[in-house]
Amino acid sequence: MTIRVFSPASMGNVSVGYDVLGGALAPIDGTLLGDCVSISELPSGLDVSTVGPFADKLPSDPKLNIVYDCAVAYQAQLKSRGISHLGLKIVLEKLLPVGSGLGSSAASVVAALYALNEHYDNALSRHELLVLMGQLEGQISGSVHYDNVAPSYLGGLQLMVDQPGQICTEIPSFDSWYWVVAYSGASVSTAESRRIMPTDVPLKTVLRFGQNLATFIDASHKGDQALAAQVLVDVIAEPVRGAIIPGFTDAKQAMLELGAMASGISGSGPTLFAVTDNLAKAQQLENHLKQHYLISDEGFSHICKLDTQGARREALRGTV
Repeated sequence: MTIRVFSPASMGNVSVGYDVLGGALAPIDGTLLGDCVSISELPSGLDVSTVGPFADKLPSDPKLNIVYDCAVAYQAQLKSRGISHLGLKIVLEKLLPVGSGLGSSAASVVAALYALNEHYDNALSRHELLVLMGQLEGQISGSVHYDNVAPSYLGGLQLMVDQPGQICTEIPSFDSWYWVVAYSGASVSTAESRRIMPTDVPLKTVLRFGQNLATFIDASHKGDQALAAQVLVDVIAEPVRGAIIPGFTDAKQAMLELGAMASGISGSGPTLFAVTDNLAKAQQLENHLKQHYLISDEGFSHICKLDTQGARREALRGTV
């Protein structure tokens, strides 16, 4: 039996919540914006391969693929529990661009570990699996942060709480909001984006960050979308990262001038997002980004809602 799992793209930070807030994305036209992993059993060994439009951006050596590491790490967990296993054939469908700010590595990790857990009859609990996802994604990004893997795995808008036995909690979101996302086609390394971040932040900035995040969470629970949009501002990362993303500053300004409720960087960029509660406005924003923000044939844009499902099993395709 072959198991195929889809894991959606995600926005880390969501402007207001640097490293502690993330949302999963679902294009309204039904496009699968994310990565897929298919798993089937072999008599022995570990056969990992990659297909898809962005497969050529990954190492050619399968042992350097994060999905390979996921399988090794998961099987080590099985061994520690005294659970035997055979070999595996794993195929990663790389549908997300690398270094896009859409949780590309997180989507691969989540899809792989979710599929592995399905294959082995959910040997790991949801919490155990999420911890493992954070550890494996951290190998790519340079440190363990859950603001991409948590929404990609669980769906919705997730706030990281980092308490014993609990990594995150889902917060209410606004069903009327459209999230317009545009990947320009430029590539930004998450590790490099972290490297340029300041190690010290002024107290005034920290206080504003805390106030904005607390206000956003409160407004989300109260259903006050105007207030939530008003404080959807990044005072930590965007002032540093925005300057190194080609065209971002002008594109964001255009989004606001065209009537977006808020706009910012998805993750570490270069993907830009803009929020509106009007579909016609979302289409206008997307058209502008298509014309003025995309810089290569690999660039794309989507009008999205938040993906409330997270990772899930998908039908098999002929290419796998």
